[in-house]
Amino acid sequence: MVNLTPEMKETFSKIKLFPVATASKKGVPNVAPIAFVMMVADDTIWLADNFMKKTLANVKENPQMAIYIWDPDAKKCFQIKGTVEVKTSGPDFEKMRKMVHEKKPDLPAKSLMVMKVTEAFECNPGPNAGKKLI
Repeated sequence: MVNLTPEMKETFSKIKLFPVATASKKGVPNVAPIAFVMMVADDTIWLADNFMKKTLANVKENPQMAIYIWDPDAKKCFQIKGTVEVKTSGPDFEKMRKMVHEKKPDLPAKSLMVMKVTEAFECNPGPNAGKKLI
């Protein structure tokens, strides 16, 4: 796994709604807006599953995920990719449920997706678009 850079972490911290991309085993893509996305370590991102259907099904078939982060004010844009493990019990799952319920008690917090960062890319237009950063 790889660690996100300080610039990426700063950009991540400003995002309120994250476009999250997955694909089925057959390669059918899906992008969903997810609000409960938390960086818990430099190489680990948690996503709370409240209403996921296609995203959850895709991750169970194909544990790859990409998250797009964009700060229009700073004009910074990154794509973060990683592998995902789904948890429905255990200490991390319970911690995520507590975090979700503190903010929105009515949400189900059905499962926790733990994404281990494997690489990140530049997304800004220009000569470095698509360049692998880590």
